[in-house]
Amino acid sequence: MVDRLSPLAFVKMHGAGNDFVVIDSRFGAGGVITAALAAMLGDRQRGVGFDQLAELRASDSADLELDFWNADGTRAGACGNATRCVAALVMAEQGQDRLTIRTARGVLIAERHGAQVWVNMGAPILDWQGIPLARAIDPLHLPLPGDPVAVGMGNPHCVHFVPDAEAVALATLGPEIEHDPLFPEATNVEFASLISADHLRLRVWERGTGITLACGSGACATAVASHLRGLTGRRVTIAADGGVLDVDWRADGVWLTGPVAHVFDGSLSPEFLEAAT
Repeated sequence: MVDRLSPLAFVKMHGAGNDFVVIDSRFGAGGVITAALAAMLGDRQRGVGFDQLAELRASDSADLELDFWNADGTRAGACGNATRCVAALVMAEQGQDRLTIRTARGVLIAERHGAQVWVNMGAPILDWQGIPLARAIDPLHLPLPGDPVAVGMGNPHCVHFVPDAEAVALATLGPEIEHDPLFPEATNVEFASLISADHLRLRVWERGTGITLACGSGACATAVASHLRGLTGRRVTIAADGGVLDVDWRADGVWLTGPVAHVFDGSLSPEFLEAAT
């Protein structure tokens, strides 16, 4: 439990504009984040504001464990850009170039190569039950407007390929598709258009958060879907609203890299924490 009489430290980071609050609980008795606290922190007017929250915890089977929360206080099963941000932070702290990170997705590998931090987000989930979908249908051709593709990356994604991603009414279509009955756990929603060979423009609506400037797992899902549809190769450059991400679908999983920024450190006041009880 959070000590309501003491401040709680946090770090604010972003990857290509996809922003996060990072809380380090590795040295306590357990995780401190609750759904109520995550939702209060995620409020951009009354809290700190974030797309996702990442909580570090100690692990017996990896270098660390990560839990993810959406801005509405719901859990997220995976978050590629947050994983990269945390990996960069811990690598700098410990002087390492490789980390193992346990998540709900499984144990992920992060590696530093020069200035870039890559994370292996694991193999894509391409069966309807694993994604999950509500019934047995072909994930490569969903019976929805636009003929989208469903891909699981530890969280579900619905990827649409359109002539111009800029022209999509994302604020209207995003929540409609997120809560379509075809997705029993709701879904992230992507709209992508081909710019040039192996280069996509991507816009994202994230489950439990809304429009975000980038999405790491969404970029991975989009790269997988575009290759399966024959639009690109297995290595793809993806231009999101907040910056450029690179995805490489290798034999051992889908690898993701892109920019990482440490914005500021802060602490939550005892008064704020008390209000979250």
